[in-house]
Amino acid sequence: MSEWITVGRLNDIPSRGARRVNTPEGAVAIFRTSDDRLFAMEDSCPHRQGPISQGIVHDTSVTCPLHGWVIDLELASARTPDHGCLKRYEVMLEGDEVRLQIAARAIQAAE
Repeated sequence: MSEWITVGRLNDIPSRGARRVNTPEGAVAIFRTSDDRLFAMEDSCPHRQGPISQGIVHDTSVTCPLHGWVIDLELASARTPDHGCLKRYEVMLEGDEVRLQIAARAIQAAE
């Protein structure tokens, strides 16, 4: 079971940038591409757990600010030659509100 929570507005996330949001499941990075597509994943690079939300967004990828790993935003995984995956979250835009899907059990644990 899962729930959708509002985590901000589209303009809270810069074009070709990211915002970190704290959820009951942990820190989540929400990315916005230049064409306003949104992607969400845990805010931890698979290489050394760096803050991927501080990386540089380009096309549908983000480059980790610590060691340059490139993460595919659609797949939430490192691009070759690197390897590793991040937990991916569903995210949607409802009007101008950014909504994130998290586990209902995590919401109940936080209450």
